[in-house]
Amino acid sequence: MFVPLTINDFLRRAEQVYGARPGVIDEPQQPAPSLGALSYARVGALARAQAAALDAMGIGFGERVAIVSHNAARLLVSFFGVAGHGRVLVPINFRLSPHEIEYIVAHAGASLLLVDPELDASLAGVKCARRLVLGAESDAVLFQEGAAPAAWAADENATATINYTSGTTARPKGVELTHRNLWINATTFALHAGISDRDVYLHTLPMFHCNGWGMPFGLAGLGVPQHVLRKIDGAEILRRVERHGVTLMCAAPAVFNAVLTAAASWQGPVPGRGRVRVVCAGAPPPTRTIERIETELGWEFIQIYGLTETSPLLTFNRRRAEWDDLDDHARAEQLARAGAPALGVEIKVDEHGEVLARGNVVLAGYWREPEASAAALADEWFHTGDGGHLDDDNYLVISDRKKDVIITGGENVSSIEVEDALCSHPAVAEAAVIGVPDERWGETVKALVVLAAGQQASEAELIAHCRTRLAHYKCPTSVELRGELARTSTGKLQKFKLRAPYWEGRTRSVG
Repeated sequence: MFVPLTINDFLRRAEQVYGARPGVIDEPQQPAPSLGALSYARVGALARAQAAALDAMGIGFGERVAIVSHNAARLLVSFFGVAGHGRVLVPINFRLSPHEIEYIVAHAGASLLLVDPELDASLAGVKCARRLVLGAESDAVLFQEGAAPAAWAADENATATINYTSGTTARPKGVELTHRNLWINATTFALHAGISDRDVYLHTLPMFHCNGWGMPFGLAGLGVPQHVLRKIDGAEILRRVERHGVTLMCAAPAVFNAVLTAAASWQGPVPGRGRVRVVCAGAPPPTRTIERIETELGWEFIQIYGLTETSPLLTFNRRRAEWDDLDDHARAEQLARAGAPALGVEIKVDEHGEVLARGNVVLAGYWREPEASAAALADEWFHTGDGGHLDDDNYLVISDRKKDVIITGGENVSSIEVEDALCSHPAVAEAAVIGVPDERWGETVKALVVLAAGQQASEAELIAHCRTRLAHYKCPTSVELRGELARTSTGKLQKFKLRAPYWEGRTRSVG
């Protein structure tokens, strides 16, 4: 017997087994009226109502629905109501500039754009065939209560979501993830993380980031209450851990740095000691930060590595019994590695030092980019663009990001894109953009600039120039003027030489 795997399998089980249990607890403080505490039965009803509404709008199977939103129950429901019923959801990073979002909506060919009310004004110029601002008024249109949605002939190889990643060029690429990709990722992630119906999850990770790394799906299937956190605040995270009994979170290192800062002035014992597990990806935090999470907070630290193109889980690194006798620092050193291949994933490093991966979590291709797809999937392996090696334990250690993508606060920044913005300034002759260590963000964006002969420009002026062209998180936080930049005999920038002084004595391991 063959039964197609689809993401609605998770919600179906949640309704059948945990229907009366609180499933999604919406952010209470937000511009749109909060949906409050939704049982899994209610989440399922809303998903079907949304699918019926898409039917009524004439948005057929395979058409794209784009959504730009902070974490919210309406976004989470849309994974099931849109993608789970045969359409393709395009979750967009709300931190992007209006120009960037406009490009994505157009490139995806979206039939409908859903916008967070906080972003309504700034995105007023983004064109789409149909546009709704999320909230009470749109709910009447977006949810056809009581109507039965059209039956979709389930296909596990159908595209469920298109997630745009900045990649290495000025134009983002749309990663096509299938139902099979998302199902396998969610199930494998839940297995490795040891998730059960006794867990309580806090959405500290933006849901648009590779569909919340698959957590909305896997957690639903296991009946885990999902608490929505709209905006990151270290003290608020601690309060919710205390108030709701949170046991699990996923985030970039910057989030846990914020929690550590808040914990220093917390009155009384830090909540969650011996109970909370935190899953971290992005530029791995320094070993000292990992040690502090485990000792000062008493939370278990878990490191993963992956990319949007791999759904994202490729490797998993969690405490092992063999490390029980290690001291805190030595155990933190073990946890700083990217990790061992996840179940069903093969990892190898080619003769050039590039990390290659294969498995059921690897993307179907890039939307409308056949050449980029062929290059990324050459020789039946996904080419990550990252450099690294497998150590004696068969754990992956990432040594460098060949694509020169900078990961700051969990956000990918293309160095090429920032260099293009800098070089559009009339005073700039050359520019090289690199990631340099930052205790809060993991990495931060630094620009090394050579000015044109006879030209002048200050650091503040060049940063301000970038801010007129890029999302603010992509802009340099510092600019250093140079007389020349290190290049090969053929004129190629040697970024490893440019980075070296800033990383002396430290390991730049980007995950």
